Amino acid sequence: MHIALIQQRAGDDLAENLARGLAAFERAADEGAQLVCFAELAFEPFYPREVAGPEASLRAQSIPGMITEAFSERARARGVVVVLNLFERAGDQCFDASPVIDADGRLLGTTRMIHITDYPGFHEQGYYAPGDRDLPVYHTAVGKVGVAICYDRHFPEAMRALALGGADLVVIPQAGTEGEWPAGLYEAELQVAAFQNGYFTALCNRVGREGKLVFAGESFVCAPDGRVIARAGRGTEEILHADLDLHELDDSSARRLFLRHRRPDLYARWLRCPPEKP
Repeated sequence: MHIALIQQRAGDDLAENLARGLAAFERAADEGAQLVCFAELAFEPFYPREVAGPEASLRAQSIPGMITEAFSERARARGVVVVLNLFERAGDQCFDASPVIDADGRLLGTTRMIHITDYPGFHEQGYYAPGDRDLPVYHTAVGKVGVAICYDRHFPEAMRALALGGADLVVIPQAGTEGEWPAGLYEAELQVAAFQNGYFTALCNRVGREGKLVFAGESFVCAPDGRVIARAGRGTEEILHADLDLHELDDSSARRLFLRHRRPDLYARWLRCPPEKP
């Protein structure tokens, strides 16, 4: 599976953002990509950098809608799978959402971020409702793909659920800033997730200054043995390519050992109901 992560900025002009995203998709397809992934809110400003006002939901997009229809047409024309991310409005709720479009242009479904953070610069609880669906694994033309949107990657239960769903690749659309966490921690976290769960991980981050935030870029891909096999630059607009050998999956320690030796009969109770504090 040849994947491409689109690491680029987004400004206030939504039409320009979409046009730049479509152009990047075409370049990635020209360069051999079979699956293309975009960062969190790739075609919109990062709205949660400011506290949500009463009109925040008016900025959200429908799914299906303008963005998904544009990429469905391109995906079908080029025979390429695409993973998007956008601010979704569904009824009277809004979500941080990743539609997944197959190589024939079909919208396979939408993953919604299920854990919602809130701290300075990331006032997300004012914008997003917690996802009301499970974490699906999509059977695409090029393999089985799961999505863990930004904050969801910090929860081992979510990352393990995607393994139990049979994911070959977990894509992480992110909006991560420079200096947000200690150097190397993002990579280490997803190296461990790949190793413990026996799949590839691919984090796609945005770049550029937006208000007080400077998005870092540094997108990367990890193999199921925990190695980082591709890495983009810091603050650069680029397309990061990686070749994933799916034959490595069955030889991974997770698939040969860890997943087979789980004991959910002993620890499931604590996952349902954590122990009370003393």
